[in-house]
Amino acid sequence: MERIIQITVAVGCLAIGGQGFVLSWDIYDIGVPHAVLHAVLFLSLAVMTACCLLGRGARLASGVFAVLYPLGLLAWPAVTAGTAPDPGVQPWTFYLISLAVVGAMVAFPLPWQYVWAIGTAVLYAVVRLVRGGFAPEFWIGVGYDISVALILGLVFVTVGWVLRGVAAGVDAARVQAVLSYAAAASADAGEQERIAVAALMHDSVLAALIAAERAHSDRERQLAVSMAREALTRLANAESDDPEGSDEPVPRSWIAAGIERSADELGVSLEAERADLDDATAVVPGRVARAVVLAATQAIANAVQHAEGAGLRVVVSRHGSGVRVEVSDTGPGVDVAAIPADRLGIRASIFARMAAVGGEASIESGARGTVVALTWAGEKRA
Repeated sequence: MERIIQITVAVGCLAIGGQGFVLSWDIYDIGVPHAVLHAVLFLSLAVMTACCLLGRGARLASGVFAVLYPLGLLAWPAVTAGTAPDPGVQPWTFYLISLAVVGAMVAFPLPWQYVWAIGTAVLYAVVRLVRGGFAPEFWIGVGYDISVALILGLVFVTVGWVLRGVAAGVDAARVQAVLSYAAAASADAGEQERIAVAALMHDSVLAALIAAERAHSDRERQLAVSMAREALTRLANAESDDPEGSDEPVPRSWIAAGIERSADELGVSLEAERADLDDATAVVPGRVARAVVLAATQAIANAVQHAEGAGLRVVVSRHGSGVRVEVSDTGPGVDVAAIPADRLGIRASIFARMAAVGGEASIESGARGTVVALTWAGEKRA
């Protein structure tokens, strides 16, 4: 807004100041003192105009001109002594009244702007009457001049004040909007972190604690130790800025190998069956592949904990342009609908995790066992 005001002031100075400069040569028989006053004021006005256009030193140059103008008015009667003023012709100093006001508008605080708007007009009127000897014929012209100068000066200052107020209000609203957005983003980040920590606590920490509490045999103790090691590793990685790694595509066989590694860390030795996989084609984004591996690992952990790993089998296959993973066991099965809402093993670690990457999860369970199917159909094409 300050730049808009400065440019507008510069344009006004060029128009009104140029008009006053041209007319000033035809009104008076300019002597040396008058020429000096004329040169000082118009040179100062030219510097103010250039600075406002360039946006550099505008306040200083405008303030100098605003101060020089009333000083020039005070010197005007002395430098024009010996010339007869014409009551019907406006002197060239009249054209600079409004420009002195806008100069004050650029340079000074609001109270001083109103002082300049009123003071320069009154000072012009007094000097003009002094030069005319307070003759009656000068009063009408001076009254007209001072009324126009007062109205224009007060309008200029008021408009500038309003524009600056609007700009300040917009800036305040923008700052408030940014603060509100930052607060919302912070709250969302906190909620996402809470969800991530809750999933981490269930997937690793609570599962390791439960496994340790239930460990009676050497194999069960080995499983608990492996799960505790994984929990500590994932807790350490939670502090990393990029704990989930690259999003570069990987082949489907990478998912099979990742499931085998995760199962081995849980103390379960298995070989994932690879059905019609192309090892040379990387089609699954990294974030999707990691989500599938984690969801499958949770399904394996559930099978070990609740079905003792009976008939545990993992099949990784092609699913359109995506991938499908089936984790099955021959345990007693589970009633998914009866699982309490606060249990996150299936809802958060399997269903929600797959949904987060655009995949799907389904569970079929009965007396002959449970099958957890994880599918990701591939990237959607426009």
